[in-house]
This record gives sequence, structure tokens and C-alpha cells, in this order.
Amino acid sequence: MTDITLNYQKTHFLMSAPNIKVLPEDTGIEIAFAGRSNAGKSTALNTLTNQKNLARTSKTPGRTQLINLFEVEPNCKLVDLPGYGYAAVPEKVKIQWQKSLGEYLQKRECLGGVVILMDIRHPLKDLDQQMIEWAVSANLPILLLLTKADKLSQSERSKQIKMVREAILPFQGDIQVEAFSALNKFGVDKLSNKLNEWFSPIFE
Repeated sequence: MTDITLNYQKTHFLMSAPNIKVLPEDTGIEIAFAGRSNAGKSTALNTLTNQKNLARTSKTPGRTQLINLFEVEPNCKLVDLPGYGYAAVPEKVKIQWQKSLGEYLQKRECLGGVVILMDIRHPLKDLDQQMIEWAVSANLPILLLLTKADKLSQSERSKQIKMVREAILPFQGDIQVEAFSALNKFGVDKLSNKLNEWFSPIFE
């Protein structure tokens, strides 16, 4: 495996798609970011790329209703998937989101890994576990990013990480668990190292 270090600050917005039919050609490697609507997905993408407004963050969770693609380098893309599990949208919209989420995870050949973001204080809700099951059944490696880690003390943080690591053992997938904080940049290196590893086949 080639050791590569991508410059995530060069990442730029490519396009938004309502479903996989509209996505560009299924080539290269895409890494998907998934999570509940209030897990801090857009914030994590902005922190990773050191760009305030790359992925739009809003005070109202659930604004990401499209599949948003960002290009790091040619053939290396980050994908911001629609947030799931937020109650303030019509049922019809929710069903549509879940359909495009499922289609994307099951049919997108160039998907190389999934970053699942969860609030460290409320991890592994039903939909998070469903997401992990989906990714494991598709043989995709997973990075579970426990966001908002600055909200806990160091000992509480360690306790939560240990609890999540034990709770995911039954899934028997390739799953790594790390804490993350956009506020104090905690865990950004772990995230970029994992992405570099997943993107590396492009450079072999």
C-alpha cells in the first residue's frame, strides 16, 4: 500500500444530486460521510478541509437533503450524504432520503469507505446501527467518528470510546472508533490518516 498524504484544504464542491442516477461516472474512489442530522457532519468536513463554508452548516439539523460531492484530487471524492433521523421533515421526504442513502451505499461501486458520525454523548442510536449494518454487509470499512468530544472530560471521553468499541464487536466489520472535536481540532489527524489510507489504491 502506498503511503500518501492528500491536501484536504484543496477540496472543492463538485455537485449536488437528488439520487444516484444524477451522480458522475462511477469511477475513482469516494468516501461517504453519514450520520444523524445533528451529528456535525458538515462541521467535520469543514474542519477536515480547513474551510468554513465548504459544507453548509445550519442551525436547523437536516438541511443536507441531497448527496453532495466534493473533490479532493482527481478520482478522490468526499460525499456528504443526507442526514438521517431528524423528525422535523415530512415523512415522504424521509423515505426519499433513506431510499437514496440505501441506493448509494448498495450500488455505488467506487465507494471505498464510510465515515459514520455520532454525537459522543448519544452514540449508536437505531439508525446508526442500521447504517453500520448496511456498510458491513457491503464489505465497506468504517470509521466511527464520535463528534463533539470537547463536551466531555477526558475520562468520560475514554469511557465512551471504550463502550462504543465493545458495543460494535458483534457487527464483525472493519470498524475503527475515534473521538473528534471540530472546536479544538481533536481527531482531525486520525480522520485524515484514515482517508489517506482509503484513497491510496488510486495512487498505486
